[in-house]
Amino acid sequence: MPVEVCPALATASVSDDPDDPAVWIHASVPERSLILGTNKAPAPNGALVVFGLDGKVRQTLAGIDRPNNVDVEYGLMLQGQATDIAVLTERLRRRLRVFRIASDGSALTDVSSPGGLPVFEGEAGEAGEPMGFALYRRVQDGTVFAIVSRKAGPRVGYLWQYRLEDDGRGRVKATKVREFGVFSGAGEIEAIAVDDALGYVYYADEGDGIHKWYADPDHPEAGRELAHFGTAGFSGDREGIGIYAREDGTGYIICTDQLAGQSAYYIYPRQGTPGNPHDHSQLVKGFRGGADSTDGVEVTSASLGARFPNGLLVAMNSASRNFLVYRWEDIATVGEPRLLIGRK
Repeated sequence: MPVEVCPALATASVSDDPDDPAVWIHASVPERSLILGTNKAPAPNGALVVFGLDGKVRQTLAGIDRPNNVDVEYGLMLQGQATDIAVLTERLRRRLRVFRIASDGSALTDVSSPGGLPVFEGEAGEAGEPMGFALYRRVQDGTVFAIVSRKAGPRVGYLWQYRLEDDGRGRVKATKVREFGVFSGAGEIEAIAVDDALGYVYYADEGDGIHKWYADPDHPEAGRELAHFGTAGFSGDREGIGIYAREDGTGYIICTDQLAGQSAYYIYPRQGTPGNPHDHSQLVKGFRGGADSTDGVEVTSASLGARFPNGLLVAMNSASRNFLVYRWEDIATVGEPRLLIGRK
């Protein structure tokens, strides 16, 4: 039975419909880190909303045509300068939008190549409408990739992957590099999370389970599924995924069980089992925290100041049109077993 965890704070509400959060970590002053969330509505109300760690709105970037999921990555090279970015799917325009994050967190600025970054070109109807999204930075060379899912798709090749790079004018363009991923046909695939350090991508097949693949499209086994878990114990759709990553390779994979009034979150071992890093079948613990019909979640193990010394988890809360924020140590210490905390 999932244990109960109280949120540390709730963000301000968005105007229409929150969907997916992301966290940007300030390089030198972690207390100035940001929570980003989408307001899933057609333009002009559709927006990327930026919150401080106090839950207050810092910036609203409106006029986005039904944004779904957003993610953050660090160090994309633009005009020779390492740049932190936030990228989201703009479903009704069938494209991605890219925003530069100022190094001090003061503002986000659109740096998409003119016209945005088209995705799923040539796909008709809902198969061409992007929804789920995650960014991946390859450790060995710093190349940044976008992994995108759509509203509907085939049993094979549901996700498409794109390389992001400077278009020669200091803005970002996307080049398709592969199609991958199997799909059960039950529901859809929206939630995606990437483990940059270990090089894996996880995605939630809503009515079926969690799938694991190599995130590097050039890996010799990029076309092989590595794991399929989380197939039992869910009462609702499998939705948002987050990774609590510790520097020693341990940590947790968290997946949402989307339930009206009281969503649950199930936690699996990031490192697998001894001798099998792809065995994530053992459920470590489940918890609930009062969030309604959660779509997206994000989690970080980074110390974000005195209030969040061991990281946090952010969950979309439909009823109040906002995001709830939980201290990781509250999740780790309630109930049994006690979970690892911190980055080491």
